[in-house]
Amino acid sequence: MAGSTQASPTEGRTQHEDILRGLSINDTSLVENLLKIHMGNIQTSGLDPRTHALVRIAALIALDAAPASFVWQTQVALESGVSKQDIVGVIVALAPTVGLAKIVSAAPELAFALDIPVGEEA
Repeated sequence: MAGSTQASPTEGRTQHEDILRGLSINDTSLVENLLKIHMGNIQTSGLDPRTHALVRIAALIALDAAPASFVWQTQVALESGVSKQDIVGVIVALAPTVGLAKIVSAAPELAFALDIPVGEEA
């Protein structure tokens, strides 16, 4: 069409649409900005990065979070000096508080995130 202009890729989309799209395609600049928020949260909490990561894993278990959340937070924890044994310790410590159903639900997600085989492949 003569005289028509092409809309920019973000024209007509809302900020939340852009954020969801960016997360879906692993937009590195968006992820970096979210990680800056994460680092600020660690500093504000007053906890060391290791403890902060363990608390967040405990929250994911208590919330029965999505599998992708476990993978991401487990990687953050390992990079913060948390051991696989520490993460299993969190599961054991939470069992009396959150109940066995949530622990059993979280165990395979954490095993996958930690690259620990379960089931028939074990």
